[in-house]
Amino acid sequence: MAVPALPSGYPLQEYRIERLLGAGGFGLTYLAIDTNLNLRVAVKEYLPSDIAVRNPDHSVTPNSSQTAEDFMWGKRRFLDESRTIASFRHPNIVRVMRFFEAKGSAYMVMEYVEGDALPDWIKPRRPLPEAQIMAIAGPLLDG
Repeated sequence: MAVPALPSGYPLQEYRIERLLGAGGFGLTYLAIDTNLNLRVAVKEYLPSDIAVRNPDHSVTPNSSQTAEDFMWGKRRFLDESRTIASFRHPNIVRVMRFFEAKGSAYMVMEYVEGDALPDWIKPRRPLPEAQIMAIAGPLLDG
C-alpha cells in the first residue's frame, strides 16, 4: 500500500513542499523550495512503506510495535548515508546540502537537478549505440 505524500505547500522546517517527484520502497522524494535561499531543492523523506505510516498530523511512525526496531535501524542508516554523501564533492554526484530529523522521520535535502531519471531517458532511445552508452557510463562510474 502506498503511503500518502506530504501535500503541496506543506512547510517542513525552512522548506516548502511543491510536489512529489518520485517514490520508492524506502521513501518519497519531493521538489521543494528553500524559503531562506529561494532555491529549488529535492527533499528525500525516509518513509519505508512496508513498515511505516503517515499520521493525520503528517508525522511518520512505525506501523506496529513489531516493526519499530527495523524502522529506527533504517532511519539511523538513512541519516548515516546522508552524512556520508554530504561529504562528497564531485561534479557527477548530486550534492547533499543538509539532513535532519523531523516529524518522526528523517530528511535529506539535495540540490535539485532538472531532467529525466536515467531509465526514463533511455527507454524511448533504446537500443543505444555503444558510443553513447560509453559516454554515459564513463561519467557515472567516475562519480
